[in-house]
Amino acid sequence: MATTNGTFTRMDDATPEELAVVISEAQLHLNDRVADRLLEQLDTLKGPTLGYQVDRYEHSLQTATRALRDGAGTDMVVTALFHDIGDALAPANHSELAAAILSPYVDEEAAWVVRHHGVFQGYHYWHKIGFDRDARERYRGSPHFDAAVRFCGEWDQQAFDPAYDTLPIEAFEPMVREVFARPASGFGGD
Repeated sequence: MATTNGTFTRMDDATPEELAVVISEAQLHLNDRVADRLLEQLDTLKGPTLGYQVDRYEHSLQTATRALRDGAGTDMVVTALFHDIGDALAPANHSELAAAILSPYVDEEAAWVVRHHGVFQGYHYWHKIGFDRDARERYRGSPHFDAAVRFCGEWDQQAFDPAYDTLPIEAFEPMVREVFARPASGFGGD
């Protein structure tokens, strides 16, 4: 790809014409490889099981497999695949990190579910470790509440089974490429 460099050294010195060219080229270059980079990042979840029966990579594939077999749409299946993508980088707020990555590409329901899946997952075990399992109730009025209950109850919290017939990553790659080939909603932000 031919690159046209602007003459500016500060954003506020750039002309509208320079910004149109530079931003357009940068966005095309960066957006072109989002699917590849996310699949590479998913690979980083391979490794120690951290006390679970499967590693985070297998858990992600298993969650997506369960969603697919349960008839979920493409956006929700891709969300299931990447719902824990933030585990290694942001263990304290992995749900928000995954949502920040996925939200520009998936529908509103899938974006909401991934953003809130941490607290909805808590329903299945928080009471066993001294936390409020009903913390998800504060979202009861959301139109996506039931989708998050289903996501965690039927797919996420059950996806730690080493004997489950999990589909390989190749089964999901076409969906991943479809979702991340879409124009991202919104612009910029920091």
